[in-house]
Amino acid sequence: MFQKVLRYTGRHRKTTYASILVLVAGVAMSVLPYFFLYRLLRPLLTGGSLTLEETLFNAGAMALCMVLYSLLYVEGLALSHRSAYHTLENLRLHLQSKLEKQPLGAIQEKGVGVWKKMFIDDIESMELLLAHALPEGLSNLAVPVVVFAAMFLTDWKLGLLSLCSLPLGVLAMGMMYRSGMSKMGDYYAAGQKMNNTIVEYINGMEVVKVFNRDGESYHRFETDVKNYRDFTLDWFRACWLWMALYTSILPCVALVLLPVGGYLVLAGASTLPDYALVLCMSFSVGPPLIRAMNFMSVLPQLSYKIDQMESLFNIPPLKEGKTDFNGNDLQIRFENVRFSYEKDEVLHGISFSVPQGSLTALVGESGSGKSTLAKLLVHFYDVTDGRITLGGQDLREMSLASLNEQISFVAQEQFLFNTSLLENIRLGRPGATDEEVLAAAERAQCGEFLKQLEKGIYTMAGDGGKGLSGGERQRIALARAILKNAPIVVLDEATAFLDPENEEKMNAAIAEVIRGKTVIVIAHRLQSIAGADQIVVLDQGNVAGIGRHDTLRKTCPAYEKLWRAAEGAAAWRVSAEKGGDEA
Repeated sequence: MFQKVLRYTGRHRKTTYASILVLVAGVAMSVLPYFFLYRLLRPLLTGGSLTLEETLFNAGAMALCMVLYSLLYVEGLALSHRSAYHTLENLRLHLQSKLEKQPLGAIQEKGVGVWKKMFIDDIESMELLLAHALPEGLSNLAVPVVVFAAMFLTDWKLGLLSLCSLPLGVLAMGMMYRSGMSKMGDYYAAGQKMNNTIVEYINGMEVVKVFNRDGESYHRFETDVKNYRDFTLDWFRACWLWMALYTSILPCVALVLLPVGGYLVLAGASTLPDYALVLCMSFSVGPPLIRAMNFMSVLPQLSYKIDQMESLFNIPPLKEGKTDFNGNDLQIRFENVRFSYEKDEVLHGISFSVPQGSLTALVGESGSGKSTLAKLLVHFYDVTDGRITLGGQDLREMSLASLNEQISFVAQEQFLFNTSLLENIRLGRPGATDEEVLAAAERAQCGEFLKQLEKGIYTMAGDGGKGLSGGERQRIALARAILKNAPIVVLDEATAFLDPENEEKMNAAIAEVIRGKTVIVIAHRLQSIAGADQIVVLDQGNVAGIGRHDTLRKTCPAYEKLWRAAEGAAAWRVSAEKGGDEA
């Protein structure tokens, strides 16, 4: 377990070791006063006497030890906290680097609550374990071991008696570990579920209110919170009895030593001074021993949490090469592509080509695999079988950075960071000047709404871009794509669910994005892609037809069905405007 923790300390491992050594010295200073106390008591037990100088020396030594104990303990904790926070930093950075290599779908499936709990709650709770449990636990354990050895050297019979309470205390602690560890998995699972439910409850508050689902939604919220409470109480309940036993038995080193040791002295088997010395030492080891056991009792949590964090990344990472893009051209080929979400295959041997400089539309009913193909192209997932090539080069052979330089991906929902709109657009090309960013915003039809904002393009976007409307967020995202100026553009239903005014502006912005590019567009409204160079019709994960609009209407029943449905939807909107006579 210690190796598991120490591998995340990095270059601060020496600080961890130093904190343990300083704390060991501090704990030793808390034990030494009992030795000087014995030196004060010894003359009284042997019939001797103490001079004033000897009394003052021993009393002063006791006071000095306590002062040194305080100073060393403070310094040791300062070192341990410094090491702990650097270790938490290393742990977060390590997990973040692993997270970046995970398939995006695998990340989304686990839910925001799981990742929030891991990166914030679980890692933050490890500060107590790293800064206190590890260094203080080891230091408070090391000193009693030395003291017990000194007891044996003083009188081995009395030393044995001092150990009598340990087996009972260790047995109680072992039972506590066993009971606690058996419930720890359920406890953490309940915590993750509660976090996901809380995040979902807050994010979905608007829908809950609009559709008057407060009762049902709150019932789920309440159930998961109560489950977490119950699992926590069950965990503590299983441990409380054993915790009470070991905390009361372990520090009582004199439990057997005091009566039986007194008998040995009376019987002449041990001397009174040795008995007094061993008793003083037994009183000195109680406090550090119980502190050590208390800290040691939480170390399994540290090990468990690290195991849980690492288990979240058991999914094979994306297959990523290290080479730059070196394709012959920008032609995209899907070659017998198969893909499965867990065990369910959703794409069944898809094959088609996207010529360089062409506009290809992917159409099909919901769930036919359109968005999945787009996400495979930008390498959000690895294909299950087959391959996707760009200019003849397999996507898995090039680095993600090189692939991202070639492709701009504009999805239906675009995330904006809570920084200025200028910086949100500049994400497309971090080295761009302010003038270049402003020019991209104008080309993306952002000028009109930016003028209405008090700070213009320097306005903060708000959390997730909530300071803007959906259409405005999309145009900011398109400005980002224009600034990036990648040779391939993928539009995943970028104009879906927009009002007519915003859609007109979006179409103008999209025209700027795709000018001179190789374009793949996932169409929501078929009328908008009727002029595409080629249309790929998907039906339940298979290619039902490939061709231009007019040809597909004659040769592809699946496309004709989609087109009739699109015409019907358009007619419904017209009739609704006239008063709904035909709807």
